[in-house]
Amino acid sequence: METARVSRRGGDRWAQGHPWIYRSDVTRPPAGPAGAVRVVAEGGAFLGIALWSPASTISLRLLTREEREIDFGFWRERVDAAARFRESLAPDATAYRLMHGEADGAPSLVVDRYGEHLVVQLLSAGLEAFRGEIVSALQERFQPAGMLARNDVPVRSHEQLDRSVELLAGSVPEELEVREGRVRYRVAPWTGQKTGAFLDQRENRGRAGELSRGRALDCFSYHGSFALHLATGAAEVVAVDSSAPALARASENAALNGFEHVRAVEANVFDFLRAQESAGERYDIVVLDPPAFSKRRDALPQALRAYKEVNLRALRLLTPGGHLCTFSCSFHVDTASFREMLRSAAVDSGRPVRWIEARGQSADHPELLQIPESGYLKGAVLQAMP
Repeated sequence: METARVSRRGGDRWAQGHPWIYRSDVTRPPAGPAGAVRVVAEGGAFLGIALWSPASTISLRLLTREEREIDFGFWRERVDAAARFRESLAPDATAYRLMHGEADGAPSLVVDRYGEHLVVQLLSAGLEAFRGEIVSALQERFQPAGMLARNDVPVRSHEQLDRSVELLAGSVPEELEVREGRVRYRVAPWTGQKTGAFLDQRENRGRAGELSRGRALDCFSYHGSFALHLATGAAEVVAVDSSAPALARASENAALNGFEHVRAVEANVFDFLRAQESAGERYDIVVLDPPAFSKRRDALPQALRAYKEVNLRALRLLTPGGHLCTFSCSFHVDTASFREMLRSAAVDSGRPVRWIEARGQSADHPELLQIPESGYLKGAVLQAMP
């Protein structure tokens, strides 16, 4: 196994629990290709074994602090540990995340379950070197009917890896039906967003369903995942999105569940909310699940203005006692900024607003306290006081 030498600053990151070492802190890179390497401090002390990605800004991703081989047995242990953790969560769903990268001791590896099928993402060159061992470990543990690699994400280009969608084992259909609590919906593992669906909002969708009543509004609805849960308690659900194809899938999902009271509206959400306010419309629950308004740090001020605008309009649409379930998946919008934005929106709404609870990504997408990057999804449930 090749050796990488790192600076004191790089070693300190590992000592503080963050598993990444950046290229600028690799003082003597390994001579070999991407894969697993030993990592030592400037003085030669052994620090651990890491995935090595020669072309990436994140050069080293910690695997273990033990001197050991990174082989099939290693990956089988990590897969088994992740599986046991998910079993302890007992998710009331047939679609959920099985492995979540660093939070499962498997940096840059994503594995999602859709019923009897698995969809994986290998997101670093170092991890790609162990594709065979990882696939074999997943097959042994889960015995899926099929396994698909959704390696079509931009981050692989930064690793100088090919971007593709590839069948790894068995067969995976173009469309699958899954269950989430009381609702069913269809996913497209070959072409859908992420690995086929937004699984990180699973528990938040269930919570919205618990609060749902009367008239419900789902903004940025995409395939209607929130709208379906809202429909379990509401008499009327309006699902708004700017994409006609996404809304067509939302309508199909509503029909799959026999929900005739879900109405899809193709519109720009900002324009729709302003028009609804002008028309004096009111809703008993509103969900805001927008795309990331800030993908770069320098776009943060503009993003916060956009978040405030939609939250302000949504708060003004609530009936007395009505709930707002609101979210941000922008990593650069931290928890403090998100809460301050909501406070400012509440002030400008001209009505008292209760903070009911904070929300985040589902438990099968665990955060690591030492990795701020792992807590990307922020959310809150607010209530307009009667």
